[in-house]
Amino acid sequence: MRSKRTFVITAVMALTIMVSQAQEVKVPLRFDFYYSYEKVVEALKALHSAYPGMTSLDQVGKSEEGRVIWALTINNPATGEPLTKPGVYVDGNIHGNEIQAGEVCLYLANRLLTYYGKLDDITKVVDRNVFYIIPVVNVDGRAHFFADANTPSSNRGLRIPVDDDHDGLFDEDGPDDIDGDGNITTMRIRDTLGRFRTDPADKRLMIAVKPGEKGEWTRLGQEGIDNDGDGQVNEDGEGYVDGNRNWGFNWNPPYVQRGAGDYPFEGTGIKAIAEWMFARPNIIMVFAFHNSGGMYLRGPSFKAAGELPQGDISVYNYLGENIEKIVPGYEYLISWKDLYSTYGDFTDFTNNLIGSYSLVGELYQSATETFNGSDRLKDEERSRSGEPSEGERQRLLFNDNVAQGELFCEWKPYKHPLYGDIEIGGWAKMSTRMPPPFLLQELVHRNASSVIFAAQYTPKVAMDVFEVKKIEGDLWSIRVRLINEGAMPSVTYQTIKNKLYPKDILSVTGKGIKVISGGELQDPYTGLVSYKEFKPGVQMCQVPGFGKIEYQFLVSGKGNVVLKFESRKAGTTTQTVPLKEKVQKK
Repeated sequence: MRSKRTFVITAVMALTIMVSQAQEVKVPLRFDFYYSYEKVVEALKALHSAYPGMTSLDQVGKSEEGRVIWALTINNPATGEPLTKPGVYVDGNIHGNEIQAGEVCLYLANRLLTYYGKLDDITKVVDRNVFYIIPVVNVDGRAHFFADANTPSSNRGLRIPVDDDHDGLFDEDGPDDIDGDGNITTMRIRDTLGRFRTDPADKRLMIAVKPGEKGEWTRLGQEGIDNDGDGQVNEDGEGYVDGNRNWGFNWNPPYVQRGAGDYPFEGTGIKAIAEWMFARPNIIMVFAFHNSGGMYLRGPSFKAAGELPQGDISVYNYLGENIEKIVPGYEYLISWKDLYSTYGDFTDFTNNLIGSYSLVGELYQSATETFNGSDRLKDEERSRSGEPSEGERQRLLFNDNVAQGELFCEWKPYKHPLYGDIEIGGWAKMSTRMPPPFLLQELVHRNASSVIFAAQYTPKVAMDVFEVKKIEGDLWSIRVRLINEGAMPSVTYQTIKNKLYPKDILSVTGKGIKVISGGELQDPYTGLVSYKEFKPGVQMCQVPGFGKIEYQFLVSGKGNVVLKFESRKAGTTTQTVPLKEKVQKK
């Protein structure tokens, strides 16, 4: 009876996905289903078509299988060209199975465009920033995740063939959907000497046998057959080059870091995105969305890097602690310290070579799938012996009573060509690491809101010439203040530490004007100034977040003086002042 119900529900799910994917994509976008790669492209084109004056759609590059990686740029040209504003970069789906990451990116784009001019906060954040959005980094992975049978965790890497079993063939023996239900689940065989027996509380689960107990099952791994006739099953699946281990900062070879590839930027799409980002030096904030676990991670990604400068930590803490409130249950953590070390990591690349603040959003907590009267259950890992956790038991109750059985494939017998009589069953492809569609709307909205929140606090530098004072003859004193209302400084402290590029520039020029001296004003009351010895008309500076810096210049001449602040990340601000007495400000 249960297997018949499962078949019907599986068929209904497949039909629902087919119907939703067959529908024309319209703006505003819908978020009650998951977009295939083809539908992501259609959605991006629909947004660009609906808002041509506010968007541009770029082909960043192509994947190993020739699919296009698309980027949508959102910018209001009435408030300036893209490179003159702080850049907020957002991407998702660098791992092929991390589907909802792409949905967050699409939702963000849809939200910014459809609510521009309707909500003040959205309008302001779009007017002041430029948004660069790449919903799908691993375009081949997303395409294959939808088109092929998978587990919730498979199909992560780039489609670069790897000879895992060293037989001269590549990717010839991966898992197979031998029962044809569209999922790759688990195979098990009856074995009185096996390490597992049926859980008496729920026959779908297996528990470890205790000493002296009789076994019932042996796990055989993911469903599949011996495709290459070498006596092994599933030993050479799709090539595994991890897109988040292949970037050109602190890359380490495969014997240190699994999935690293043969060399940094081996992935054609990864290299193309890096070049595309280098062409946009205004990027100051980066969000990379993954799944799962309910975390926002900051670097460093490896311990040997040491801690970030305190000024940057303060920025991250401000963002992270507020994001925890925006997305309840998610935790703001440090990658290497609270999770594990990674090398060739994307956000280490952006922190150190792009000069941005970077956060990884690990989307969704399967612990929300509970049937115990509470909103959330503490996530529990399986024990080393393979015992199911309380979380898994709760998710089965959730599957039965809330998802009507669509998340779990019931165990069923199968005649395997190598193992003989076995059973196949387990969690469906569209489960575990991603929410069912009815839970998707809140996830995409809250996490997109995290990006919008951060974008409200990119550097916002204003110039205030608060004193023009005649000293004698044609000698004048000019005092200027640079004020940053954003939480982020105009240059990250890590950038200054790495000497990645020069600091921002505050310059004083004018026809017939000579700058005699200039420097940072340490104390406006005592007149203490740190004068620069050479080229005093050009001052290198950083404007701190939620802070200010002040400078004093002594100039000689007549007419107008042009003061200009130039920043890669915070844009350019210019003010022209005449050399005449003006009211002093405090």
